Amino acid sequence: MTNRNKVLVTGSNGLLGQKLTDLFLAQPEWDLLATGAGANRHPARDGYRYESLDITNFDNMEAMLSRELPDVVIHTAAMTQVDDCEFKRDECVALNVTAVEHLAKLSAKLGFHLVHVSTDFIFDGTKPMYTEDDQANPLSYYGWSKLEGEKRVIEFAGSYSILRTVLVYGQVADMSRTNIVLWAHSTLKNQKSANVVTDQFRTPTLAEDLAMGCFLAAAQRAQGIYNIAGKDYMSVIELVERVASFYGYSMECINRVDSSTLNQPAKRPPITGLDITKATNQLGYAPHSFEEGLALLALEK
Repeated sequence: MTNRNKVLVTGSNGLLGQKLTDLFLAQPEWDLLATGAGANRHPARDGYRYESLDITNFDNMEAMLSRELPDVVIHTAAMTQVDDCEFKRDECVALNVTAVEHLAKLSAKLGFHLVHVSTDFIFDGTKPMYTEDDQANPLSYYGWSKLEGEKRVIEFAGSYSILRTVLVYGQVADMSRTNIVLWAHSTLKNQKSANVVTDQFRTPTLAEDLAMGCFLAAAQRAQGIYNIAGKDYMSVIELVERVASFYGYSMECINRVDSSTLNQPAKRPPITGLDITKATNQLGYAPHSFEEGLALLALEK
């Protein structure tokens, strides 16, 4: 009889959460309890359990975790709409700070390993290829809240991995919101006029790769902070150009603009790639190239 591991995933209705469901369904030695807000949006119904969970309700969360006693919790649920966080600060803190602190404390109390997903937006964007040791200096309330969440994990969790990622893209059957690559594909395919910034740089991350990073950290009970991102560093306009090139679309509908023209409520860090050397060396993380990621999406040309 093999020892099975039980994993509980928060935010399982999101893009990353649904990719984690796919991944764990293919791992016979793991039992998955997927949790999310509202009804289950993943098309698969067999091979795992789903329960709705409000991560801001501490009593409910503690009751569920005390009953289930998972070996690992992968915490993907968060308020990630950067501009909304500027205006809905109480909601942002409840989801990105207070709920994380409760989970971290339960990790110490109940003995599970906590895998917590964070962001490149904790940085001010003054250099490419941030390492895990670089100084955080968030420019937005969202970035501040995610950094505070990290601090709570470090302070209270008994065993933890913090995984920082950047500009996650991918596709699942039931999408609650779009992402940069799906937006670029749709815009180019339909030749809709759109403004794209030339002065923001990222390492876009395929959702399947981020899910694998979460799995590797969970399986190894990896301790500390890891960058889990794509291997290709590019500007946002180059990302759109590479989508256009891959699918054979014209760039004529795209207007190149400076980010100062967008008048976004929240400041974005202009330059943030994440250096994945540590995750590659210590976890065995091996992400796809950007074009490999586009091929996996299998969008219509």
